[in-house]
Amino acid sequence: MDLFGEYPRPWLLASDDPAARWIALVELSDVPPDDPDAHATHVAVLDDPDTQALLDRLVPWEEEVVLGGHDKPEFRPNLLNLLADMGVGEDDDERIAAMLDAMLEHQDAEDRFQAYARWRKMDAPVWGSLFCDAHAIAETLARFRRASDPRVVRAFERMLEDLAGTDMGRAWPCRLDPAVGFRGPGRKNEPCPQATLEALRGFSYLPDSVRPPEVLDVAHTSLGIWRMRGERKPFMFGHGRNFKRAKWPVTWYGAFEVVDTLGRYPELWRDGDAEDCRSLAEIAACLIAYNVGEDGRVTPKSAFMGFKQYSFGQKKASCAFATARLAVVLRRLDELADDIEAVDVLSLGGSKGGSGTTVPPS
Repeated sequence: MDLFGEYPRPWLLASDDPAARWIALVELSDVPPDDPDAHATHVAVLDDPDTQALLDRLVPWEEEVVLGGHDKPEFRPNLLNLLADMGVGEDDDERIAAMLDAMLEHQDAEDRFQAYARWRKMDAPVWGSLFCDAHAIAETLARFRRASDPRVVRAFERMLEDLAGTDMGRAWPCRLDPAVGFRGPGRKNEPCPQATLEALRGFSYLPDSVRPPEVLDVAHTSLGIWRMRGERKPFMFGHGRNFKRAKWPVTWYGAFEVVDTLGRYPELWRDGDAEDCRSLAEIAACLIAYNVGEDGRVTPKSAFMGFKQYSFGQKKASCAFATARLAVVLRRLDELADDIEAVDVLSLGGSKGGSGTTVPPS
């Protein structure tokens, strides 16, 4: 079954967005990256002024950036992951390699990676290692093929040691960072859905032979958070319309990130229980209903400021890049296509703190 209805691949391949064409070729059509068409498209991505503008935003890692939150696209792991989504790798620009090298140089005494930021009313920025710093950096380094570096290996070992038994299952909660002076907004003994997904994605880039079995328990917890949404709401993380509707570029906890992350763990539906299969199908069905039009294309409903020059920053026209990225995420769930199609998204219960009435897709 085609999760998109009218499959958009021909439209993507004819797009004037080289990143969307590259995704359609390499990630949706399984064309090898060294194929002449794929290579030429990759060169077009690198030559695109919009790609160069993103690379220009990669200010040095040791330079302070005024950060409103880890969801903001200017958080440099988010920028690097956006570039990776476009097919841009470390070998394509020396600024990426320099950024990765600099990230590797900053870990706390317990091997968590650190970011340089000013928080709250601090007089000066500090190197801190909140989980939403440490996990995001480790994920990015692993994605850019630095997973074998001993510092990254130690960071993932520390990540596993930091795994906790929260009151909603095994996951990563907020952690007090002495350098920063606070532990993040989450309640004690409560999982942080964002830091947890970052860690799960990071582990997904490791070879199966070294991926610890504990991470599958954490994936179960992530689906359990969705199932418990009517009774429990992790602080700042609801499951209403904003959860279901992606905000571009995607950087934060929502249906897109959940499906993107858990779709990397097929054991959840091949060997898992019926509740997990149903929960993942429900979230995927919401992702489609709230983001994909009848023509199989994505028109961004929400976007971060500062990206108006990009197609994913426009909210009035179909976006080839957003459509391609969503297709990549959903493709991993082809085996669940019938289960996803059977979900009635309007019958799903709401999140605690809401009205209890499901807001339909616009």
